[in-house]
Amino acid sequence: MIFLSLVQLFLASITSPKKIAAFRLLPIGKVLTYVFVFVAILSILSFIQFTTELKNDSSSIVGLLDYVEDMEWILYPFAFIIQFIMSTLLIFIRISIMAYVGMLILKGWKRRGDYRHVWRTTAFAYTVPTLISIVFLFSGLSDGWITLSTTIVCVIYLALALKYYPKK
Repeated sequence: MIFLSLVQLFLASITSPKKIAAFRLLPIGKVLTYVFVFVAILSILSFIQFTTELKNDSSSIVGLLDYVEDMEWILYPFAFIIQFIMSTLLIFIRISIMAYVGMLILKGWKRRGDYRHVWRTTAFAYTVPTLISIVFLFSGLSDGWITLSTTIVCVIYLALALKYYPKK
């Protein structure tokens, strides 16, 4: 039941800025569950990339490769936990900064909204930029370009959703 609800939220986040704006009224627990599930999926994909790059990069140094193969059972769980914590922190910081940008947009458009509502809207508006960053992550694009492109897409999605907020 919860999974189905999260899938519905995910699909609506991709397709409908109007629904993204309506999600501002969801309980914060539902929003945080959505964000944490999304971060977990992102962490798993990043961890897969980490492990494949580690094996590819370390193959040129025989001693390091032997060490990594001997220590995989302890290295990988810690690497995944650190990856999850850092991804969570980064996503929450990005959502918070974009929510502040959303507040500036709301003020410029003379629309009503509290930061908590804009934060919730931003959490769902960040879905498409996150998917784009996953695609770019595996394409080998630099981190700077990924951050810039996802920020622009997030602001566009957020602006499209914020136009459905009530006027003052």
